[in-house]
Amino acid sequence: MAPRVTCDFMASAAPILPGATVTVVDQRSIYNGYTGFVQRISGDRAAVLFEGGNWDKLVTLRIKDLSAD
Repeated sequence: MAPRVTCDFMASAAPILPGATVTVVDQRSIYNGYTGFVQRISGDRAAVLFEGGNWDKLVTLRIKDLSAD
């Protein structure tokens, strides 16, 4: 029997793909609780776009610190 491989870098059961809406769930992050859109994924990190009326911010975060909405 082959060993079981687990994927421990995803915080939610739903896949996080470009275009997905995500919420930051890292208690240590200043973006905790913010909701944004995934722009791109590279390795175990995702670039998330936060929009706030007259400002936009693109931040790279670990996928395990995100939860798909």
